[in-house]
Amino acid sequence: MWEIFVAVVLGLVEGLTEFAPVSSTGHMIIVDDLWLNSKELFGSEVANAFKVVIQLGSILAVVVLFWGRFMDLLGLKKLKGTSAVNGQKLNLLQIFVGLLPAGIFGLLFEDYIDDKLFRIETVIIGLFLGAFLMIAADKFRPKLTAETVDQITYKQALGVGLIQCLSLWPGFSRSGSTISGGVLLGMSYRAASDFTFIMAVPIMAGASLLKVVKYWDSFTPEVLPFFIAGFISAFIFALFCIRFFLILINKVKLTPFAIYRIVLAVILLFIIW
Repeated sequence: MWEIFVAVVLGLVEGLTEFAPVSSTGHMIIVDDLWLNSKELFGSEVANAFKVVIQLGSILAVVVLFWGRFMDLLGLKKLKGTSAVNGQKLNLLQIFVGLLPAGIFGLLFEDYIDDKLFRIETVIIGLFLGAFLMIAADKFRPKLTAETVDQITYKQALGVGLIQCLSLWPGFSRSGSTISGGVLLGMSYRAASDFTFIMAVPIMAGASLLKVVKYWDSFTPEVLPFFIAGFISAFIFALFCIRFFLILINKVKLTPFAIYRIVLAVILLFIIW
């Protein structure tokens, strides 16, 4: 039962933090290394794969909540109430442009990231640097040019995609980097958040599937309940947290999250010293 408890707790951490700009991977590494020690239970390969694969639970929550938008993107159903201007609205090519940079860098440096960066020390660095980017986004945001996700340009999509590469460093936060990048490129907080969540589905699904292929031999019947429990836990908590975050981000912006990251990083420095 301890293994299932570990999975549920890590799934809870993933679901609560995946779409907040605080780094879900960083929080899972912190909770696991300082308390749960899943690497001792299943080995480092399975533990590292788990931290990526359970993101599929959070992905499913996004698909459920943005179902109409995804059906519209795929041309299967027209989404009512979009704020398209002059016939413009978000399309699959813009999503691809936003995904391409991080997809390329992720494939090139996957092994290095897994082997060298999944540590508390690197998470602390990511927490600090990501916090500074978020504060900069609040302080230096330019004139608003994209109030809604349907008004995002290809240039903005590419810019967000390039900034998203920073999130390959554990602790930096994918949503933190992309929302900050979007705001610095003229998007509203809601537009940047919506674009972030929509992009999350293919990039997180791809990363998870790559881990499944890479560590296929590690997926023995003994560890499957561990993964299933984590998946279900991540889905349930992400489902509730996404809606809450979309309301919160428009009210508090990014700086409160940045302050939390700095405080957490300082606490972790004292712990590991």
